Amino acid sequence: MTDTMKPRCTSITPIIPVNDLGRALNFYTKRLGFTVQASDEGYAYIVRDEIALRLLTASDDHPKGEQACYICVENIDGLFDQMKVALEDLPEGRLKAPFNQPYGQREFHVIDEDSVLIFFGEPVSN
Repeated sequence: MTDTMKPRCTSITPIIPVNDLGRALNFYTKRLGFTVQASDEGYAYIVRDEIALRLLTASDDHPKGEQACYICVENIDGLFDQMKVALEDLPEGRLKAPFNQPYGQREFHVIDEDSVLIFFGEPVSN
């Protein structure tokens, strides 16, 4: 993927804060038929058929009851560049510029007017 590729959003998944990731994974896999596609300490990406969910252990950074979603994109830096001017006057703490996560995603974060945390992300290119 190159920076000259037109940025586009490709899918969206809800992020569900959970108290106990192991207990939540047991519920979603055993009772609802989801499969764990990726997991890390405090995080899991689960799928069933054409849908996915992201489970995130509730913490100070991601409190229980927080509403959040993850928007998968192509050319994240290009998308951020398109939105940058419109986002630059947001109050401090409501925008986090693109950065690489240890779990292999490049992301930027925006908090909307109702405190919903929106993650934009794509796999880190090698």
